[in-house]
Amino acid sequence: MVVGAGFAGATLAKYLRLWSNYGVEVIVVEQNRQFISCPLSNLVLGGSRELSSLTFGYDMLQRHHGIQWVHDQVTAIDPERRKLTLLRGELSYDRLVLAPGVDFDYSAWPELAEASARADLPHAWKAGPQTQLLRKQLEAMPDGGVFAISIPKAPFRCPPGPYERICQVAHYLKQHKPKSKIIVLDANPDIIAKKPLFSRAWQELYPGLIDYRPNSSVLHVQAAQHKLETEFEQISADVINLIPPQLAGKVAQMAGLNNVDSRWCKVDFRSYASSLAPEIHVLGDAIFSPQPKSAHIATSHAHVCANAIVALLRGEAPDPEPVFANTCYSFVSDDAAMHVANVYRYDAAKELMVTMEGGGLSEAASTLEGTYALSWARNIWSDTLT
Repeated sequence: MVVGAGFAGATLAKYLRLWSNYGVEVIVVEQNRQFISCPLSNLVLGGSRELSSLTFGYDMLQRHHGIQWVHDQVTAIDPERRKLTLLRGELSYDRLVLAPGVDFDYSAWPELAEASARADLPHAWKAGPQTQLLRKQLEAMPDGGVFAISIPKAPFRCPPGPYERICQVAHYLKQHKPKSKIIVLDANPDIIAKKPLFSRAWQELYPGLIDYRPNSSVLHVQAAQHKLETEFEQISADVINLIPPQLAGKVAQMAGLNNVDSRWCKVDFRSYASSLAPEIHVLGDAIFSPQPKSAHIATSHAHVCANAIVALLRGEAPDPEPVFANTCYSFVSDDAAMHVANVYRYDAAKELMVTMEGGGLSEAASTLEGTYALSWARNIWSDTLT
């Protein structure tokens, strides 16, 4: 049983079927009927891509690999009975894989406890309707207006994502509203991903447009007045992109597996079995790991986990030194991008994740890298959904 069909869950379901020679029955429980890619979704804000081009069905995955699909919501998990309770009934499993993505923590802002209070403050950190809402807010913003974005303390989904978003918003404003500016309130002490490349892009492509303020956690939010307050100042903005702190998705919380700082799930990297419930595996952004929370690394988790589950069902031990690959592209304009890549190996004897030789970082953003980025996205979509 696989709960969640994002990059991690959908890829896991596919490779469980393939590597077991279609000998393992796989049931996926997923609320959404369509897959929307977070990679490239910032380009919707920049105006060079439509959300429809990032939206895919699950039909090829189901048809090609005989995966059973249940469109429903999990309401309870009973590890002892090995049962899931859904809105429309119960399902039993032999092994359970949770790929819940992230949930959002608004507890620092009690004034935003109700969803209605934050309706006009889209985080757009899950691609979909909020991405479109944020785009519309940008379009409605006057020339000379202020776009404010808050970045939570790491770890969070897609470390380069906020900085790529800043580039995309700057690209749009430079073209259509050049008197405007972007205020960046980063709760971290500095840019946490691809700093030299983003700094260079901001200076060369968007001089004077981006006001970056590190160590600036948002303490209070006045949504109706469009105001944010930090320890140092109060800021008024026409558009506010408030990205909250994150934690493991709701079904991981439901199972009580978020045992690291009550946020993330600790797992055995040989199989992604939970440290609290060995018969439940947890993948993707929900886990506690030295690896970044990215789409590509989520597919690597899925490959390792699928291989391990097939081995365990055969009475064999998982690979003690699995290898993971991660590449992440970021667009700084409509056609120029840059990347970072790393290869990791888990050393079970030392309980250590080792970064191996073979990684790299772009020397600079370029249109050639942009072409590579589009190919990279198509490859991970294909690996996950076909």
